[in-house]
Amino acid sequence: MLKLITKLQSDISGATAIEYGLIAALVSVAAIGALTLLGGSFDQLLTGVSDQLDTAVGVMPAT
Repeated sequence: MLKLITKLQSDISGATAIEYGLIAALVSVAAIGALTLLGGSFDQLLTGVSDQLDTAVGVMPAT
């Protein structure tokens, strides 16, 4: 039993997995925050591109 406890204390793979999980969570929160802040600008950009494509398609000669 003592060997098992000693082995578990020296095993750090669980701590590494938790650290990677925390890093992934932090990156996710940062990405969500950035997309929330830029959401309106990105929507306007895509709307402008869509409008220009609609105009370009309307001007194209029929084939």
